[in-house]
Amino acid sequence: MSTSQLPQSDVISVVIDSHIATLWLDRPEARNAFAADFWADLPVIMERLGTDPDVRVVVIAGRGEAFTVGIDLKAFGPALIGGAGLTEGTEPPRSEVEARQRLYQSVKHLQRAFNSIADCPKPVIAAVHGYCIGAGIDLITACDIRFSAQDTVFSVRETQMAMVADVGTLQRLPKIIDPGRVAEIVYTGKNFDAAEALEMGLISRVASDASGVQVEARHLAEAIAANSPLAVQGSKAVLKAGEGRSVKEALDYVALWNASFITSNDLTEAVTSFIEKRPPEFTGS
Repeated sequence: MSTSQLPQSDVISVVIDSHIATLWLDRPEARNAFAADFWADLPVIMERLGTDPDVRVVVIAGRGEAFTVGIDLKAFGPALIGGAGLTEGTEPPRSEVEARQRLYQSVKHLQRAFNSIADCPKPVIAAVHGYCIGAGIDLITACDIRFSAQDTVFSVRETQMAMVADVGTLQRLPKIIDPGRVAEIVYTGKNFDAAEALEMGLISRVASDASGVQVEARHLAEAIAANSPLAVQGSKAVLKAGEGRSVKEALDYVALWNASFITSNDLTEAVTSFIEKRPPEFTGS
């Protein structure tokens, strides 16, 4: 798939090169704040990248001075204060119950955007710099791997805004870092830097600046893309399936997986290239 075949977006741009799709948060004039079009566009684009056989890895990065400052309060603030939800162009609710239903569906609409990252069958790497605030934490916790520039300021800011984070942070962050640290940063809403994010395990690598972190993410993506996409995506699927299963159940799952997929052209190529002492050329078949 070429980028011309992707849905057009005013706030997201995609570059596909050498089996790597770089998804740019592309609203730099607003420090990549998430307005209505972002929430609609992201799941559509992620689904297309997830099904494109030419894409093996996705890198998410931000244009401009910040990865993202989170939800666009200038766009959504009045609706939140008024309790109208985030759906535009609707008639006034006929009852209080209908108003609550709309709010519920608004939250589910936002959740679908970041679920599309977590559900992507390809590995997703976040390359963070500048600010990663509020919904930015929701986004990166849905990624498989997180890198950061030294200058990044992180915050689960919702608490300071009299809100409960509701787009994935409270569900995914406790699976990434110690629950005590989750409680600390969520209850305070404090800012913390890349060094602390690295120490707590939220990120796995720190680079010097925005350019550096994007280069680091690209290098990792290249290393991943050089492997068999069947093996990489299978490993992601098996890791995900192991959540909530016993070791015995998870072992049975991977046995069934390999019974279905191990006899591939990629396996033949791996063995043949090893014998012939040359780099493998995997096709994902």
